[in-house]
Amino acid sequence: MTLVQSRHRPAARGITGLSEAVVDLSAVRDNVRNFRKRVPQQVLAVVKADAFGHGAVPVARAAVEGGATWLGVAHADEALQLRAAGLTVPILTWLYDATELMLLGDLDVDVSVSTVAELHHVVSTPSVHSVHLKLDTGLHRAGSAPDQWIELTRTAAHYEALGAVTVRGIWSHLSHGDSADAVQSKRQLQLLRTGVGLAHRAGLRPSVVHLANSAGAITLDAPDTNLVRIGAGLYGIDELGIGLRPAMRLLSKLTQVRRIRAGEGVSYGHDFVADRDTTIGLVPIGYADGVPRAAVRQASVLCRGVRMPVIGRIAMDQFVVDAGDLGIEPGEPVTIFGDGSHGEPTAAEWAEWAGTIPHDIYCGIGSRVRRSYEEGDR
Repeated sequence: MTLVQSRHRPAARGITGLSEAVVDLSAVRDNVRNFRKRVPQQVLAVVKADAFGHGAVPVARAAVEGGATWLGVAHADEALQLRAAGLTVPILTWLYDATELMLLGDLDVDVSVSTVAELHHVVSTPSVHSVHLKLDTGLHRAGSAPDQWIELTRTAAHYEALGAVTVRGIWSHLSHGDSADAVQSKRQLQLLRTGVGLAHRAGLRPSVVHLANSAGAITLDAPDTNLVRIGAGLYGIDELGIGLRPAMRLLSKLTQVRRIRAGEGVSYGHDFVADRDTTIGLVPIGYADGVPRAAVRQASVLCRGVRMPVIGRIAMDQFVVDAGDLGIEPGEPVTIFGDGSHGEPTAAEWAEWAGTIPHDIYCGIGSRVRRSYEEGDR
C-alpha cells in the first residue's frame, strides 16, 4: 500500500445509498470552453449513451452553457429525451430505425444519411426535415462509399428542390484522430473536401461540415470545416494532455470490516491468499455496476488517504480491499476513481488495469449507481 497526501472531499462522506457517481458539471463547462479557445470551429457535444454514463440531460445543459452549439446522440430516443427536457439547440442522431423516425415528430432533430435507400426512407417520413449526408472517408463503418456519393448528393439535391428535405450538413469520421501521425486524417480531410465539392456541384449548400472528434479537433488543421464533435474530451478524457478535467468521481463506502489470518483466502476460488494477518474491507459495488473484473490484480481504491489494493476476484455486487493494519471501520468513504488530485485512482488507471479505454469505464457504470451533480470550485 502507498500512503498519499489526501484531503477528503465532503461529498465522499455523504453518499446516498451504497455507491454514487458524482459528476462535476463545472468540469463539463470548462472542457467545452477549453476546446472553444483552441479551435475556430463550433462545438457539437456528444452526449450519447447517457452522456458516457454521466447523465445526458444535465451534461447536455452544462455543455450548452459552456458554449456548445450542437448536441449529438447515437439513437433517436436519446434525442427525444433531450427535447423533452427543454433543450432547443440543434441535435444530430445517426442510428435509427423506421419506428424511431416516426417518433421524432416535429422536434427538429437532424438525422444522418449514408445511402440513397436511407434517404428515400427519411423523405417518406414527414417528421424529419433536415439531414447530414455522411461520406465514408476511410473508417469503413458507416457512410456513403465514394463511388456512390454522386448519386446520393444528386438525389438529395432533387429532394431538397422539391422541399421534401434540407441537407443541413455533410460529415465523416476520423479513424486515427488521436494519432500524432496525421497522415491518414489529412487523407480523410482531402476526401471530405472532394465530397463537399461534388455536393456543391449537385446544387447542395450545407451549412455545417464536420469531421473531427475530440482528439482530431486538436491534431487536424481543418479550417474548411465549421463544427467539431467533442465526445471523450467533454468528460475529461484527455488523450492529448490539453488540460481537460475529468467530470466524474465514483464513490462507495466500506460495509463490512474483518480481520483475517495468514493463509486465509478471499473471494471466489481464493485467488488471493493472505501472506500475513491483515484487515480487509468490503466495498459494495461490483462488475454488475461497471467495476471491471479484469482489473483485479492491479486495481486499488483510496480509503483514509491510502491506496488499498483490491484483492480476490471482483464479484457481481462487491469486492474486497486490503487495509493491512490500518484501523478502518464500516462506513468509511471509498473513492474508486476521480481526477487523481487527492491521490485516488483515475478512470484512465482503471482502464489501463482492465486493458480497455476510459470511455468503457465511464459507460459501464450501471444504473444501480446513483448519479448526483455538483459544481466544482475551479
